[in-house]
Amino acid sequence: MRDVLDHLQRLGMSGYEAKAYVALVAAGGPVNGYEVAKRSGVPRSTVYETLGKLVARGAAYEQRGPAGATGYLPLPPEALLDRMRREFDGSAEALRTALPAVVAQPEGHPIHDLKDGEAMLARAEDVVAGARRDLFLSVWPEELRRLGPHVRAAAERDVEVSVVSFGDPGEDGAGRVHRHRYSAPEAVLDELGYRLIVVVADRREAVVGGFGDGTAWGIYTADPAVALMAAEYVRQDIALQVLAEAVGAEEIDRLFAADPGLLRILGRA
Repeated sequence: MRDVLDHLQRLGMSGYEAKAYVALVAAGGPVNGYEVAKRSGVPRSTVYETLGKLVARGAAYEQRGPAGATGYLPLPPEALLDRMRREFDGSAEALRTALPAVVAQPEGHPIHDLKDGEAMLARAEDVVAGARRDLFLSVWPEELRRLGPHVRAAAERDVEVSVVSFGDPGEDGAGRVHRHRYSAPEAVLDELGYRLIVVVADRREAVVGGFGDGTAWGIYTADPAVALMAAEYVRQDIALQVLAEAVGAEEIDRLFAADPGLLRILGRA
């Protein structure tokens, strides 16, 4: 019940309106304001005002009884949800045209901190959902479980998706998925001490951050230079995985060991 009320409020109903609507749906027939107040917990002093708002938005209807008493019936849930979806889609489409006309030109490319895991994954979902041409991800299965449905949706709308996964992505992967085997994920985690996440859309916006020891931190940026560097990081890491698969990890190790310059760049000298 709590989830139902929360979702109705997210779709625009007040707390009292959500409670009154649920009470009407659960009643199975017309009920008066007194019954709605008793069933829903909406105060009697405000229940008729609340029912009036539901009627005004088309979520409930008045029914006159034989003695002139007023009962209330809900708009059936499926019809209500269809109406809300139409209204939301219509508003979103109107805002798509109207909002850019009032947006001031930014003085610089936006960048902001992401102070916890929920904020970081929610912003990463935004980046994935906004991709139109290409999408690069360097991610661990723990975070890919959250992002997977959005990544699959991007692939389905013909975004070119490239993923490097530090572990088995299972069914959460989409597009071109490369397992990070060189170095092994366990070795990477031991060296860094946290799970790095990089998500880049169209090489114009990116989320970069880390998860470790019960904490998470990161940034969002729409600086195209930073987004390009993040995309190149993922592309180079994918290229290394493909090369290791083609010639073998031992051959890569031999080449590194024979070249002091490569060892120095890798921090192993």
